[in-house]
Amino acid sequence: MSTMFLRSLLLPLICVFALATRSHGLSPGQQRPSSLDAASNTLQYHGSPLLTKPNGINVYLIWYGGFSLKDRNSITDFFASFASPGRRQGPSVSTWWRTISTYKDKTGKPVSDTVRLVKQVGDVYSSGKTLKRAQLANLMKSKIESKIFPLDPNGIYLVLTAKDVTVERFCMASCGFHDSILVGGSTRVVFAHVGDPTVQCPGLCAWPYALPAYGPPGPALVAPNGIGTDGMIINIATLLAGATTNPFKTGYFQGDALAPLEAVTACPGIFGTGAYPGYPGALLVDKMSKASYNAYSANGRKFLLPATWDLIRLNCKVIT
Repeated sequence: MSTMFLRSLLLPLICVFALATRSHGLSPGQQRPSSLDAASNTLQYHGSPLLTKPNGINVYLIWYGGFSLKDRNSITDFFASFASPGRRQGPSVSTWWRTISTYKDKTGKPVSDTVRLVKQVGDVYSSGKTLKRAQLANLMKSKIESKIFPLDPNGIYLVLTAKDVTVERFCMASCGFHDSILVGGSTRVVFAHVGDPTVQCPGLCAWPYALPAYGPPGPALVAPNGIGTDGMIINIATLLAGATTNPFKTGYFQGDALAPLEAVTACPGIFGTGAYPGYPGALLVDKMSKASYNAYSANGRKFLLPATWDLIRLNCKVIT
């Protein structure tokens, strides 16, 4: 397996890269998207299947550890917003996903145009509070084999860990990762992990809502849903984009397969127009709370979503 340890300005930390097996991680500190190969100037498609079923991508979620109702509601509202732009006019989660749905497989089928949370379960530290990545894979596999979750080759099985759970390489080399596992001997499914960075590394995995741990200094922005929750939503969005367009390590990416740039990580640290190192770009600001954001949810919440690589215009596209 090969780990995607990316270099981004999501935070201006220069990461130490490490090897693992077949996982694609969201690294807390990376270089600018200009690291795209100047010769091709785009993400290359390497021929393997994408998640393209027309009825959408199903997400199966494990809440591992303790999460507040407020945090749960914010994250589930994020998932609910893929299907509907909501009543409010303006940029939305569903419009943000449109760029990802332009990625096509070798038969011309596009990535599914919607994502939906179809089942979620809680897990109160069944494997303890210190986890290896392999334990996360086994946890998810056990949920499928026990029929708690269905076997869904076009789904994404997501583990969210609470702020008091330590996961291998989380907050050191990554803010999350996606991978695939074989279930039932013949079906490969995609799974992912994102942790709550509130306590362990807000300056690494919740920027720009926390002071950067490294790199150019700058004020922390006000988070609309809480520092840890908004950090998780940014990282969930990043991994959803990567897991759908490069689910099995040979989809859309550029660079070494051990450290590929994917659909969002090719545009690190960019959330609005005019972004540069230490500055996320021009964002909307709530007049009352002063919270910064760039997208509305279906139910009126406000989120910050990262720029995505536009295969048509060959640039990093921010939501507008």
